[in-house]
This record gives sequence, structure tokens and C-alpha cells, in this order.
Amino acid sequence: MITHPAYAVEPWCLRESELDLDVLEQSESVFALANGHIGWRGNLDEGEPHGLPGSYLNGVFEFRPLPYAEAGYGYPESGQTIINVTNGKVIRLLVDDEPFDLRYGRLHRHERVLDFRAGVLHRRVEWTTPSGRTVRIRSTRLVSLTQRATAAIAYEVEAVDEEVRIVLQSELVANEQLPKREGDPRVSASLGAVLQPEEDFVQDSRLRLVHRTARSGLRVAAAADHLIEGPPGTSTSVESGQDLSRLTVTSLLRPGRRLRVEKTVAYGWSGARSLPAVRDQVDAALAGAASTGWEGLLAEQRGYLDVFWARADVALEGDTEIQQAVRFALFHVLQAAARAEERAIPAKGLTGPGYNGHCFWDTETYVLPMLTYTAPHAVGPALRWRHTTLPAALRRARQLGLAGAAFPWRTIDGDECSAYWPAGTAAFHINADIADAVVRYTAATGDLVFEREAGLELLVHTARLWLSLGHHDPHGVFHLDGVTGPDEYSAIADDNAYTNVMAQQNLRAAADMAERHPDLAASLGVDDEETADWRDAAQRIVLPFNKALGVHEQSAGFTSHQVWDFAGTPADRYPLLLHFPYFDLYRKQVIKQADLVLAMHLRGDAFTKEEKARNFAYYEPLTVRDSSLSAGSQAVVAAEVGQLRLAYDYVGEAAMMDLADLERNTRDGLHIASLAGAWTALVAGFGGMRHHGDALFFAPRLPEQISRLAFAVQFRQCCVRVDISHQQATYILLAGTELEIHHHGKPLKVTRDVSRSRPIPAVPDLPEPQQPPSRGPARRRWGGTTSESTPT
Repeated sequence: MITHPAYAVEPWCLRESELDLDVLEQSESVFALANGHIGWRGNLDEGEPHGLPGSYLNGVFEFRPLPYAEAGYGYPESGQTIINVTNGKVIRLLVDDEPFDLRYGRLHRHERVLDFRAGVLHRRVEWTTPSGRTVRIRSTRLVSLTQRATAAIAYEVEAVDEEVRIVLQSELVANEQLPKREGDPRVSASLGAVLQPEEDFVQDSRLRLVHRTARSGLRVAAAADHLIEGPPGTSTSVESGQDLSRLTVTSLLRPGRRLRVEKTVAYGWSGARSLPAVRDQVDAALAGAASTGWEGLLAEQRGYLDVFWARADVALEGDTEIQQAVRFALFHVLQAAARAEERAIPAKGLTGPGYNGHCFWDTETYVLPMLTYTAPHAVGPALRWRHTTLPAALRRARQLGLAGAAFPWRTIDGDECSAYWPAGTAAFHINADIADAVVRYTAATGDLVFEREAGLELLVHTARLWLSLGHHDPHGVFHLDGVTGPDEYSAIADDNAYTNVMAQQNLRAAADMAERHPDLAASLGVDDEETADWRDAAQRIVLPFNKALGVHEQSAGFTSHQVWDFAGTPADRYPLLLHFPYFDLYRKQVIKQADLVLAMHLRGDAFTKEEKARNFAYYEPLTVRDSSLSAGSQAVVAAEVGQLRLAYDYVGEAAMMDLADLERNTRDGLHIASLAGAWTALVAGFGGMRHHGDALFFAPRLPEQISRLAFAVQFRQCCVRVDISHQQATYILLAGTELEIHHHGKPLKVTRDVSRSRPIPAVPDLPEPQQPPSRGPARRRWGGTTSESTPT
């Protein structure tokens, strides 16, 4: 666990049994709490020591310049960076005038527990001051999943052996100083103090600060209120300034006596509302939380998660690490999306500033599939956010001389923020990824309101892009040239297979949905001729194939490129993007992440079983997995083609990406897509789940090391539970009355509370493909440990 023995393996929580400052930044990410609107990194309550302070509001950002050595038409003029907003977590402690700082005195105990079922972070500390006074500290922190604008902390201090004077300073702090990071394009750009003060206020036990960003013009308000329980003589005072609002509580504690502060914090922001309106918003949120009370907030949190886990849990036997990791993954992905409510889901969620807080294709391709089958209520709002950015995508397409919409490669508010054209603008597959998420969500939920209000328009405008971007050759074949697929080590390629098969689906789905809603389609200017053109392009789009090798090409001519010198590349030169020029990568057979393999997962209907096996065997030795997005997809296809041992290793990599800090950048926030990929690797990999049209398909097979796998998925107002052993799979409906599924290709009708079991066919015995030297996944042993590590 983050290469440190302090992290225990337990099924329903993440426990840190001691504090190690060397991994403090990583622990701040894994112990983060969020609800999709508010994000609090797992910083210590007292504010210091810290690695990277972080309090985030989804959608709050500042503009920053994007300098270019040479200007080019169509280059984005400014970037966007998530900012650290007002910190409401801080409760400083002084014991007989000595600041509680874990770097001084004697620390007898320090334990933190992230409880996945209760949705809270517990902390227990026993500490002796340099002068010999001992205190016990207990705190519990939550970011509410039911009251979107609210976070809260219960902080309690107990005197142990002598009478002590306790001073607590509960604060709202803006414009905290942040450490600077350089040398890795995946980390955030630091902007310094970006919040301009507009109002500070204190009264009784209430604090409030209001600020505004200088360039983006976003108004941010934070307010806090307190409930204080202490012995007679406990006193309070308040003070306020532009960037600091503080409540000070003073108490004299005899041994065994306690001082308790319950702090409720409310956040609000707007780019349009006035200062009084935003101020009133946070005051109202505090009033709502006060009426609920601390115990009520805890109960609401537990109730929300009880419902989630009843329909989303994944249980397995044979690997305790992966069991913990998949629940950690489910919890954090839910936190990233639950209350985002028409805001983006960033690549790091709200756990850190990595990638500047941008949203990528990760959301639609990796995160939303998991949520569609486990928490569908969070998917519609995420796709509605994309719909709100449609005007910007339409403008971008016109700027590029294209029809339809060109959605941004990376963004916060909908405008393109990628300063590097080959890996940004040229990655047009983002359009098809959004369309794929729309198709999946509407088919899985039957949400016709969304389909009519947003889905159809998204499909129409994404489909229009492909016709203007592509062309028919003299033989009538449809091509998409000069694009970048998922593999960012192969840019500006012709006929990227992934882009083509996903665009094909986009074109067909747009035509189908337009025909289902002819009135709405007509209002968008769609006629029979346009839908016929979409279907014709989809029918004639090329899927590159090398007949001599018997494999599909990742893009036209890819298999004729020189193979990268893997034998001559030492382990410490990965990831390649940090050690070699892109020019060298682009012209070689070397793959950053699953590309054609991802296409075989998402569009398995476009490939035969034999083609999948040959393609997987060809591309495995070329794939270096310099992206956290890769392992989950490789696990799925490895399992499908019968490589269960290899699939198991990839499941471990996807699941342990952050808990083991495999990419050495967990400090900047969690890899939300990789966390979702861990679920996908188990459910779509070993569970063999596929969704085509209006039907669910399962082809389960388990590796030798896992003796049982059970999971539930939601589909069309039903919830089906799948329980898999080596011999059979058992299906039962937990909700709904009847659902037809397919087990290894054969239809099966499942009904409420009646289990149906079917045998699992044998696994084909195939030689295992090799990976590039030093780039194979860590080999997992029995019980869940690894026998070797993969340098990254």
C-alpha cells in the first residue's frame, strides 16, 4: 500500500495505522472526500504538516496564458486551471500554548480510517507535547452526499494525565501557499494567489468569506458554523480579515474531560449571481445542515451509501487486496460524480490538481460505463454537462472549418485547453466517445426525457463532424485521415481503427435516434438525405487490415513502421514521453496505451473471435502502458481471448494504481478512470459482461487465483446479481420482475428472487503473449501479493 506497511488490507475501509511524512502527499489523495461538487483532500485537520493543501469546487477555475514559440491558427489562446478555494478544514490546536504539530513532541498513536460504507474519514491521535502534556484527539470528517453544498467535521480533544489549557482555532483560509511542481506535464500549473477578496464576516460562531477570481470572474463563498461542547468556563472569540476568518475556543480540561467542536462548512459559487445571492446561498446551506445536525448528516450519509452498495458492490474471494481496492475504486468514482450535477467529472475527480483539473475522454469512455450500471442517476447529469458545452463545440468546429461539433480534448468549462495539437485537437475520437456514452446510457436506462432533451442533439452534431472530417475515395471507401487515436504515441494517423469503428457506431446511432424522433430531428435540420449519408459512411468506413500478418492495423500502415528498440530502452527511461521526443515515438511501432485493444472491448461486434485473439497477441509486445488507462482495457480483452492469468495481473495493476502509487503521481490526485477500470476489468473481464443494443451478455470465466466473484448491475429498471465460481454462474434479479440476458451466447430469462445457474465452458489453452522488457504487469501471487514490480 503506497509501498508502506502502515496501510492495512481490509474489505470495507482503508486504514493507516501510523503517520509517515514521506508518503503524506499520497495519503492526502487516497483519504480525500468529495461529492462531485466539493472536494477536500485528506490533509490533517490542523493544516500542518501538509504535502499539498487542497479544497476544490467543481467548475471553479482560473484562466492562464498558453504561450507558443510559434503561433498557429486554431491554437487555444488560454488555458484553464482548477484552483484551491477557501479551506474550511482547518482546526488548529494549541496545548498549553504549544502548537499541535506531529513533527514535534511524541506521537504515541496516529490512525486514519476511510470508511467506504459510512462515507467518512475517522482519525485517532495520542500525542505528548514537548513539555510533557498528553492529549487524545478524535475527529470525523465528511463531505455530504445528500446535502450538496455541505461538509462537516467533528473534532474532539481529551486531556489524559494532567490539566491542560486547550485552544482551538477553527478557520476559513483563502489563498494558501502551494508548493511548486515542475518537469511533469501531468501535474497542475501553479497560479499563486488567485482569489480576490470581496467580503469577510464573523458573528457569534459563524464565519464567512467571499472572493472572486480575477480572470474567469467566478464568485466563491465559504461559510462555517460551530456547535461547541466543553466544560464550564469554555469561551469563544471571533476575528476576520480578507483571507482569514477565525473562531477561537479556549477551555481548561482536567484529565478525562473533553472539548468538542462540530464544524459545518458550506460552499457556493457562481459566474453570474451577485454577491448577496452567493452569500445567501451558503447561509441557507448552513441552515439546512443545522436542522439536520451532526448525527443526522452521518445517518444520511450512511443511508445514501447503503442504497449504493446494495446495487453496486463487487465481492470476490481469493485476493484480499483486490477486494479492498475495488471497493475503494467504487467509493471514489461515486465521490467524483454523485453530486456533480451538470458539471464535468475531472480526470482526478476532486482529489488533487493533477492535469489542471481538466475533464478528458476518460469520463465518457471509462467512468460513465461503470456509473451507468451502478449509479445511473449520476450519468444523465454528466452527459447534460456535455450538452451545455455544445455551443462551444459548435464554434470550435467552425473555427476548424468543419460541420457539427468538435468537442475539446481537455477542458473545464467547455473550451479547448489543449495546447498541443497532435495529442489534443487531432484526437477527434472524443466526439465518438461522447456518442458512445449517450448510446449506452439511453439503452441501459430507457431515459427518453434525456434522449429528447440532450441525447439526440449530441448525436446529430457529433455525426455531422465525421462526414465533414472524412472523405470517400474513388472506390467509395470512407476514410478519416490525420487523426490521433487513444494511443498518444501514434499521432496524426490515417484511419485509426478505434476512431473509425467508434465513428461508425456514432453515425448509425444518430440515424437511428433521428428516426425515432422525427419531429426533433427536423427541428435540428436533419432530413432523410442526411441520415442516408450517415448510414452510407458507416457502411463504407474502412477498418485497416494487414492480410500478410492476419491482424488489424492500429492505423493505416502502422504495421509497416519500424518497431521501437525495446531491448535497448532501460526501465528507468519510462514513461517514454518524459525521455524521448514525440517525433521518435510517432514513427515507430510503440503503443502508449490500449488502442485497437480498446476498440475490441467497446466494439467487440466489429471483430471475430479469431481476429481478437490474433490482434491481442500482436499488440501486447508493443504496448508499454505509459498511461493509467491501459491496464483495465487490456484485462478485459485478455480475459475474453482466454488469457486469464494475464488478465488477473492487469486487474491487479488497474486496481492498485493509486493504492500502490504505480505511476508515482498519486500525490497529485487519484486516477479516477483507472479506478473505474478496476471495476470494468472484473465485471467485463472475468464477468464477461457486454451490452449490445437492448441486451446484456455475460461470458464469465475466473482465473485460478479467484474462487468466486459476485457483482450486481442495473439495467432497464432491473438489478441483476451475478455470482460466479469456476464451475457455474448464477443469476438472480434483486429488483424488477423479469429480464432476458445471455450466458455464453445463449438466452436466459431471470426473474425476481429465483436463481438461475448455468455451467461455464472450459478456457482455451493458449500461449501467453509477452510484453516489452520491464513493462509486463506485476505477477500476482495467491492471496493478492505481487512477486515483482513494474517500473513506471
